[in-house]
Amino acid sequence: MNMRNDDYRGFDGNSPEGASQEGPGRAEPVQGGPNFGETGQPNAGAGNAGPYSDSTGPYSGAGAQAYETGSYSQGWNQPRGGAEGDDPRTLGSLGPYPNAPQTQSFSGQGQEGPMVTPLPPQPEQKKKIGLGAATALAAVAAIAAGSIAGAVVGMSSGGGNNDTSVVNEALKAEPANNSTGKEPEQGSVEEVASKVLPAVVSIQTMTRTGGAEGSGSVISPDGYVLTNHHVVAGAEHGGMMQVTMNDGSKHEADVVASDANTDVAIVKIKDVKDLPFLQFGDSDSVAVGQEVVAVGSPLGLNATVTSGIVSAKNRPVRASQEGGESSLIDAIQTDAAVNPGNSGGPLVDRDGNIVGMNSMIASLSNDSSGEGGSIGLGFAIPSNFAKRMADELINDGKVSHPTLGVKVLARDDGNGARIAEVEPGGPADKAGLKDGDIVTRVNDRLIENADALIAAARSQDFGATVTLEVTREDSDDSRQVEVTLSGE
Repeated sequence: MNMRNDDYRGFDGNSPEGASQEGPGRAEPVQGGPNFGETGQPNAGAGNAGPYSDSTGPYSGAGAQAYETGSYSQGWNQPRGGAEGDDPRTLGSLGPYPNAPQTQSFSGQGQEGPMVTPLPPQPEQKKKIGLGAATALAAVAAIAAGSIAGAVVGMSSGGGNNDTSVVNEALKAEPANNSTGKEPEQGSVEEVASKVLPAVVSIQTMTRTGGAEGSGSVISPDGYVLTNHHVVAGAEHGGMMQVTMNDGSKHEADVVASDANTDVAIVKIKDVKDLPFLQFGDSDSVAVGQEVVAVGSPLGLNATVTSGIVSAKNRPVRASQEGGESSLIDAIQTDAAVNPGNSGGPLVDRDGNIVGMNSMIASLSNDSSGEGGSIGLGFAIPSNFAKRMADELINDGKVSHPTLGVKVLARDDGNGARIAEVEPGGPADKAGLKDGDIVTRVNDRLIENADALIAAARSQDFGATVTLEVTREDSDDSRQVEVTLSGE
């Protein structure tokens, strides 16, 4: 992979100023997505990424605001050498790094393929759906040796682009009444939809430059709503927000708090009580092949239900945002159809419990029109992680992440995460890890690159003790090291 040699991730998971050097390829902002920071850095430069490349530009239209990231310390965030092609990243707060959008492929992939980005918010429209503006994709990779370019896009949809297409008249027609009068079969998509739909909302944000729309899950009877940061970023700084319930009623709402690094946000609906709400399921117990249902407002079509299966788990997916920040999730991959406007909506099991929050999709579109749509590669934030973030945002107004305290190289050869530097006095230092060590496993999980290590550590609880399998570049011997993660 052709990476820039100064893309650093500090011990807190962030990159220092001036770290974004453009590479070959291109990465464009997701139309209508959040304008995540004005750092003066170049837009994401794509490297020679492997398949399922996850570096993309952000949704940059109306309703966008800068992603925010924390830092361990300014000193530890500065570039410190490294061979050409190396890209040190760190495992401190394990969040995305500021000022350095980049291209990064999925673990263990040697071929090029579809790209991953946050779903752009759907522009608010009357009688028309902005299909042309629905997604804007950052082309950073290609499949089959460059034959088809692809992208992963954030699934909220945003305005600012008037290139719209009128929806086919069939979409405007009243649906036929196919009800048989019978109770839906237990565990069927029909039953799941009847349980879940009343607690799924459409979120509209409005600024002076336009509007955007995404989805959310009501998680408490008094109106707390779980959604993506990139859905509500425009309402955090001077914008307005409105939530539309499944029954069509509209309510004002405020952003309680959000975290750009993890793309999680909490919204509070004003003056409501006794709302139907969803329960969190256990995402750790979700199995590959398990049937799931996605609910949301793709392309502004409220209360849309699609179904599929869990295609994979523990899929590290990074979405770079304009301005240099990015979000990294340890995703559940699904083939349930999700599209722009689905961002923030739930992925539920057959009991109607949230097992993930739909956040990103892959698309084969290689330009900014974003008309590629769903190709059966959707990515959701696991419910256990989303719940932990939601609790912290509601109770503390911010989130914190477990820290390992190392810098790791972003160079992806599929052979592990190589430590570039160990933070003195940090968890890794106390455990005896050294510069040049290569982490190949965290507990039972195979680690193939830097993002896989970051995602694996971030998914742990504070104070958790993990077992790392470690090798050296000049040796075939491996050893196991126990590390107790600390908090920010």
